[in-house]
Amino acid sequence: MRKKQIEFRDPVVERVVDKFVSRSDVGFAKYGVTLNDDKSNLFAWINHLQEELMDAVLYMQKLKEASTEEMQEALLKNIEVHEETTL
Repeated sequence: MRKKQIEFRDPVVERVVDKFVSRSDVGFAKYGVTLNDDKSNLFAWINHLQEELMDAVLYMQKLKEASTEEMQEALLKNIEVHEETTL
């Protein structure tokens, strides 16, 4: 394993890099190989990507539904509060 010292000017970038390193550690623990050393064929890589993107779409849908529900609840509370103060 190589070590590399990096100076970050942007803490957001630093957090993303930390997540990449952590994700790499999880993958190595699970599969016992780095991406660099993985000898999967082109079809396998395309299939992995497709599965990851499908998961991403599912996560997006869940977030949309959750945020819509939260906005509806907030609007209803706002309407109820407004009605109570005007009565």
